[in-house]
Amino acid sequence: MHAPRRPLPPALNRRDALRATAALGLGGLLTACGSKDSDTKGAASGGDGKAWSFKDDRGRTVTTKQRPKNIVAFVSTAAALHDYGIECKGVFGPSKPVGGKPNPQAGDLDLTRVTSVGDDWGQFSVEKYASLAPDLLISNMFPPPALWFVPEESSKKIAALAPTVGINCARASLREPLERYTELAASLGADLETDTVRAAKARFQKAERTLRKAAEAHRGLKVLAMTGDADQMYVAVPDSYCDLNYFKDLGIEFVEGKKSDEWGFWEFLSWENADKYHADLIMIDNRASALPPAELAKKPTWSLLPAVKAGQTTPWSMEERYSYAGYAPVLERLAAAVEKSKRLTR
Repeated sequence: MHAPRRPLPPALNRRDALRATAALGLGGLLTACGSKDSDTKGAASGGDGKAWSFKDDRGRTVTTKQRPKNIVAFVSTAAALHDYGIECKGVFGPSKPVGGKPNPQAGDLDLTRVTSVGDDWGQFSVEKYASLAPDLLISNMFPPPALWFVPEESSKKIAALAPTVGINCARASLREPLERYTELAASLGADLETDTVRAAKARFQKAERTLRKAAEAHRGLKVLAMTGDADQMYVAVPDSYCDLNYFKDLGIEFVEGKKSDEWGFWEFLSWENADKYHADLIMIDNRASALPPAELAKKPTWSLLPAVKAGQTTPWSMEERYSYAGYAPVLERLAAAVEKSKRLTR
C-alpha cells in the first residue's frame, strides 16, 4: 500500500510508512540526552531543585537536574497527564476537531493552552518544538523502541533538544500503560490522592466489573474490532492491542484476525472480502485516520454485514489516553454495547 497522507492505526500506519520512517531504527536514534541505565524499572524522583529520573519502557533511564516543566508529548499522552494535573506545553499528533467535535485523542485537554508542533504524520516541526525550550518529550510506543509520531528524518535534531520517554502500549494488558502513566505522572509531581484522581480510578474499577458481568451474561457473542480506508478493511489481531487484550481478560470473545505482515497487528481484507468473519458486534475505529460510519456505509459489503444490518456497532477508541479517567467511559460504552447486542446468524 502507498504511504497514507493521514495517519492510520499505529501498526498499520507504521507498515505503510516504513519506507519513509524506518521505524525499527527510530529508538536507537532517540537516545535521551544525559540519560543513564538503571536496574529499577519506573524508578523516579524529583522536586524543586532536585534531580529527576524515570526509567521508560525502552529500558532507558532519563535523568535531569530538576523535574521537567516544559513537557511536549503526543496528544493522547498529554491528555492522560492532564487527567493527573500535569500540563504539557506542547503536543504533537492529531488534535484538530473531527466532524465538528473535539478530537477523541485529545481527551479533556484545553487545546487553546498548548502549542501543536505538528498535527499530521511526518509534520513534526523541529523549529516550533525548539521554540518551546522543551525539558522532556513523551510518547507511546507500538511497540518499542519507536516513539509514536516522532519522525525518523528529524529524530537526531529532536533528541538533541531534550530527553525522551517512551511508554509501551502494544502486546500487553491495558493495565500496564495505565500503571506506567500513573507512575510517570507521579514522578512529574502529580498528587494521586486528590478526589478527582481517586474518583476516576473508582469509576474505572466499577466499569471493569460491569464489563466483566456483561461478557459473562453474553457468552458466545463474537466481537470484531476494525478500521478501514478506501481500499481495505483491517481486522485487528486482539492480542497485539493492549485494550483488546485486556477486554479478552474480562471475558469478551473476539474475532481473531490473522497477522498479515511482520508487525502482526492486522489482517488486511479487500472490501470484497469484508464478510470473511462473522461478528455479532463490531467495534469501529473512531479516529480521523479511519473511515467514519457514514463513509463505511457507502461500501456495499459493509452494509450487508449482519452486525451492521442489526445496528450492533460501537466506537473503538483505539488510541484513547492511558488514564483511568480516559478508559472508564470506554469500558462503560463497551459494556452497554455488549448488553444490547444479540447473537446473530449469517
